[in-house]
Amino acid sequence: MPKNLPPIIIVGGGLAGVFCALKLAPRPVAILAPTPLGSSGSSYWAQGGIAAAVEEGDTPERHADDTVAAGAGIVDRQMALGMAREACERVADLAAMGAPFDRKDGGAFSPSREAAHSCRRVVRVMGDGAGRAIMETLEREVARTPSITVVDGFSAQEIITRDRRVVGVRARHASGRICDIPCAALALATGGVGHLYRLTTNPVESRGVGVAMAARAGALVADAEFVQFHPTAIDINADPAPLATEALRGEGAIIVDRNGRRFLLDVDPAGELGPRDIVARGVFASIKAGRGAFLDARAAVGSEFPQRFPTVYGSCKAAGIDPVWEPVPIAPAAHYHMGGVWTDARGRASVPGLWALGEVASTGVHGANRLASNSLLEAVVFGARVAADIAATPLPEVDLRVEGERSEASARERDLAVVEELRDLMSANVGVIRDAAGLSGALKAIRRLSGKTRDIEVSNMLTTALLICASALARRESRGAHFRSDYPQAEEAFARRSQITLADALRIADEAGA
Repeated sequence: MPKNLPPIIIVGGGLAGVFCALKLAPRPVAILAPTPLGSSGSSYWAQGGIAAAVEEGDTPERHADDTVAAGAGIVDRQMALGMAREACERVADLAAMGAPFDRKDGGAFSPSREAAHSCRRVVRVMGDGAGRAIMETLEREVARTPSITVVDGFSAQEIITRDRRVVGVRARHASGRICDIPCAALALATGGVGHLYRLTTNPVESRGVGVAMAARAGALVADAEFVQFHPTAIDINADPAPLATEALRGEGAIIVDRNGRRFLLDVDPAGELGPRDIVARGVFASIKAGRGAFLDARAAVGSEFPQRFPTVYGSCKAAGIDPVWEPVPIAPAAHYHMGGVWTDARGRASVPGLWALGEVASTGVHGANRLASNSLLEAVVFGARVAADIAATPLPEVDLRVEGERSEASARERDLAVVEELRDLMSANVGVIRDAAGLSGALKAIRRLSGKTRDIEVSNMLTTALLICASALARRESRGAHFRSDYPQAEEAFARRSQITLADALRIADEAGA
């Protein structure tokens, strides 16, 4: 660990964290990440692009309307509208840095349309390569920005507080070395929770550690029950599962069962372009009924597949599937967490000295169901906002007494077994369809598993799972990505965002008999 790191620490090397660091320049900042910058986070894997009203006739207001509609009644409209109004400026920032967005003849952006958008507004790169191209662009930008120190190979584990204020962060190196790093401002950009589930499109780093760290430090968590399952993960027994981008359906690909029937028209008039939660449940039901589910792009894309969607094409070919000539097996997979650390419009969490941005945060812009391609948008919009807020905030002196270093054994086989059981448990009981019995049983199992490990990283996974499960049990209705088979209708009494603390979650578990 380098000595004398800057007083501003960003945890996470994905789009949100890196963009924030660049926006803070020339203020010194350190990025703490478990892997080389941008190489394996969800941002790098993102296929669709960034939603922004760049087409003539589209407006931020229409974008916000679509966001509110997809969010099933609990989106914070002012937050969504603010994000939509900043979208074009943030896309312009990325383009100025060199992001090679697809363009029409003449230089204008060439956006695609994705599910639940009323316009073509998803700015993309080579059809399905936005995430990788953007992260490679930002990595080059970081390399020529001397105010940014990158410290990779370290996984954050715990927030250090004193007098209820953040004073540092504890991190573990892959070698087992534990370092306590003092800071005056801590920004969490640790990503999502997908790897808490057996089938996910997320990388292994997306284990919900940021939510757990913040909750342990006393921070509020919001909308934890809302986990979005992408309906078209490629079902080839890969972990993580490759993603068949929603842009394919925007270009006319259809979803069929093994008999070739377009079953989604039975559940939503928009069929394949319905909201993700509805499409995911339809696909889940077809698979559970033994009819399977397949993405058929033969007529819509056909021979152009390798050129228009090279990432998806490569994933299919690696599994022995040629999407030019045959339908692709799909299944819903944990993809995005609408919930997370509660923040205000500036990205401030409820604990002084702590900010959260990107997927680890819950800003209110996604509600119960994220609109496609609003994730990368949220990352850059709030990355810029957090940078501006930290820059404008008088920061205390760094408390060097926090600094320290020691060694600790890495996770044992027993700990790894706990993780595997947790992932199966979450998929079975806290997945696409939930009920009280399954959620109560999951809470009981999570408490039992917590007694089996002393590894802080595994404990963080269990803590975030507990928060998700307790929030899901408390929301006795179905809304957006949260579907309760025992409460299948939306209820006006629950038409609001949820908030929970770790103490609340433990109380809910106790009341459920866990």
